[in-house]
Amino acid sequence: MQEEAEVTVAELVRRAEALAASSTRAILGIVGPPGAGKTTLGSAVAEALGERAALVPMDGFHLDNPVLEALGRRNHKGAPDTFDVAGYVALLRRLRAQDEVLYAPRFDRSLELAIGSALPVAPDAPLVVTEGIYLLHDGDGWDAVRPLLDEVWFIDVAPDELHRRLVARRMADGESAQQATAWVEGVDAVNGALVERGRSRADLVVRISPAGH
Repeated sequence: MQEEAEVTVAELVRRAEALAASSTRAILGIVGPPGAGKTTLGSAVAEALGERAALVPMDGFHLDNPVLEALGRRNHKGAPDTFDVAGYVALLRRLRAQDEVLYAPRFDRSLELAIGSALPVAPDAPLVVTEGIYLLHDGDGWDAVRPLLDEVWFIDVAPDELHRRLVARRMADGESAQQATAWVEGVDAVNGALVERGRSRADLVVRISPAGH
């Protein structure tokens, strides 16, 4: 049964610790629309658990910009078909096997580029935290992801706040307010609507409380 709660990061860390206490490796998924704070929460959980957790973001499987240009999808970067979903699924399956050091890719936002083999995952790390927008999506090959996750948290954020965060983030990267707003409303909002369709498949829907953050 799905739970909904307003929680602190500290409370979520304790929940993650319970997952890490399992006798076999667990994979925790953190999902939400663009700007929800997935990376922030995933990083906080992984940092709190130290060697007991490894963070493997979905964003490392972004298709490279020249590939997207060749496909005519550069202006839709972030849509479900602009990721190597088969590669991501294959990595999750290898992570479940837990028998060797694995090296996952990392997405460098400043370069807009995925860096291969950048994130080592030790075989004895009992918890892998993966975060991204399409972990609960049921199309474009993404439906293979959910069965590989032991628990999924969906971060719920008010639409106005998401819009504010996303515009501010793009302006911080050098875009004008007009450019940032056009991308957020034309691309991020569309992708966010797809993400919302999957929230019923999450185990926990959370609103992050600032108390104890």
